[in-house]
Amino acid sequence: MMHPQPDPASGAPDLDRGRHRFAVTAYFEDTDMTGVVYHANYLRYMERARSDMLRGLGIDQRAQHSAGEGYWAVADIAIRYLRPARLHDALTVESRIVRVRAAACVMQQTITCNGAVLTDATVTAAWLDAGGRPQRQPRDWAARFEALRAAADTET
Repeated sequence: MMHPQPDPASGAPDLDRGRHRFAVTAYFEDTDMTGVVYHANYLRYMERARSDMLRGLGIDQRAQHSAGEGYWAVADIAIRYLRPARLHDALTVESRIVRVRAAACVMQQTITCNGAVLTDATVTAAWLDAGGRPQRQPRDWAARFEALRAAADTET
């Protein structure tokens, strides 16, 4: 199903049917000398989308970290590059949670341009304590992630 490009200027996260959509434009600084988006920038786009999704769910990462209660870190990522993004392309990063664990969430993230899949990744983000060891994520966060996962499952 094709969805309209989210409006990045609105400042409002787009959470629809258990999926988060985040708009990105490929700027000159993102590309190599041929105008193709450099491979590492797809990871940056995905990171921005994950942060925006958390903000949209009412999760304040900075407050948790400042209080010494923990932080998110990517523990694993498997990424496939299928087609290149180019200078000035309007991209959409779609994120959905596929599994919620006590100390981690597994997400599927896809970057598209005009409905064509350019890149997809499976990302595991772990919740770590101040010392960098895995710990249970806050229960209310896990409940929000589970609700988002369940909503996405009803759409597939």
